[in-house]
Amino acid sequence: MRLIKLAILLTGAALAGPAGARDFTSSDIYPSDYPTVRAVAHMADLMRERSGGRLTLSNPGADDQDTESYTLGELRNGTLDMARVSLSVLNSAAPDTTVLTLPYLFRSTAHERRVLDGPIGQEILAGLERVGVVGLVFYDGGTLSTYGVRPVRSPADLRGVKYRVQQSSSWAPMLRAMGAQPVALPLSRVAPSMRAGLIDVVDGNWSTFVALQHHRVARFFSETEHARSPGVLLFSRRVWDTLSDEEKEIVRAAARDSVAYYRRLWDEHEAAARRTAQAAGVEVVVDIDGPAFSSVLVPLQATAVSDARLKAMVERIKADRGP
Repeated sequence: MRLIKLAILLTGAALAGPAGARDFTSSDIYPSDYPTVRAVAHMADLMRERSGGRLTLSNPGADDQDTESYTLGELRNGTLDMARVSLSVLNSAAPDTTVLTLPYLFRSTAHERRVLDGPIGQEILAGLERVGVVGLVFYDGGTLSTYGVRPVRSPADLRGVKYRVQQSSSWAPMLRAMGAQPVALPLSRVAPSMRAGLIDVVDGNWSTFVALQHHRVARFFSETEHARSPGVLLFSRRVWDTLSDEEKEIVRAAARDSVAYYRRLWDEHEAAARRTAQAAGVEVVVDIDGPAFSSVLVPLQATAVSDARLKAMVERIKADRGP
């Protein structure tokens, strides 16, 4: 279906509009008012303005019902131009990305954003071309906590618990180390699976929790704050190679300039989402045994990242002395 739509869009672009016009299609699993989708829409405005109308994005890609693994496949084969996906979906294909999803690696939002904007972030983005996509920018996504039908205060509370994980994520072995049962599911299946008792808990941030209406099903939001896993904006390498150098620079610059816009939206959205969830009756669990989680999970960083180069990258991140 998307291939047919893309063909129609490209045909239309060839028949009308400025000479050499390109009309791109993007994808995101979140609704149209979500910060990532709004940031891509802002990027589209910048692309159109800076190209004199030649480069357009007809669809910011809201509410895509495909799994992110399927979306990644579309990017790699060139049937989709651009997408914002969770970084964990790339863990298997691009092991470098696992570094940014490790538990208790970042001390703060400021620390994470410095790393994403700096040499390490650029190194990881550049490496994605080896798997058929062009990494444009990261959209950081706040801290991941645990929510579901039961409260989670310590690793002991996860024994025997059915814990949803994203397909291709490196998180499953760490959950098993705490006695949980990882269940691979796309985000679109979380709510019905929780209602049916197929999963008990899932990790996510406040914005995802509310945007996907999970706060209507999960009674507890436990602020374990165990990791920070950013999203990443990708372009299809096959489509990218058809662009001129000037067009590539317009797309890259528009993506870079969308980050500050996104972060402002994100900070506002996350605070509002928490208020919405609490007003709906969600119980926020704050008495978390952080040292117990850290004592289990931090040693597992070495298991998740065994390559010497990636271990060195982890140490470079930890060596950052900022807040």
